[in-house]
Amino acid sequence: MRLFTRIGSDWSDRFPLITEAALRNRISSFVIDGEAVLLGVDARSDFNGLHGRKHNDEVQFYALDVLALDGEDLRPLPLHVRKANLARLLAPRFDGIFLSDFEQGEIGPDLFRYACLLGFEGLVSKHRERPYRGGRSPHWMKVKNRKHHSI
Repeated sequence: MRLFTRIGSDWSDRFPLITEAALRNRISSFVIDGEAVLLGVDARSDFNGLHGRKHNDEVQFYALDVLALDGEDLRPLPLHVRKANLARLLAPRFDGIFLSDFEQGEIGPDLFRYACLLGFEGLVSKHRERPYRGGRSPHWMKVKNRKHHSI
């Protein structure tokens, strides 16, 4: 099992909770896209704490997408199909890896306002019928809360 960053660094030893959770999954081969998160005392992500590296053993992984399962490349499939596969993969629920919540439909503006009220960093929106594409794309959008304080 290997835990790679976007730029290819191997952080398998850095985040043991995530690594152990992945090893407990019955599926032996998978690639998940997501975010490493350190939760603060208020149960919100602590970006500064994550980068401070003092609590690496508490860092969890919030899964956003699945790109491959048992050697099959899922990137060409629509997002909603990949999300269904991700939900099945993570159904056993292992401490350390969590399925990130996602909503469908025209609730974006209301959801963003609520996320800002809660002090979250922002939201990412993706088109449900599109395949996975790394990097920037016209089919996904990241909307940041301007009042959020991160590095």
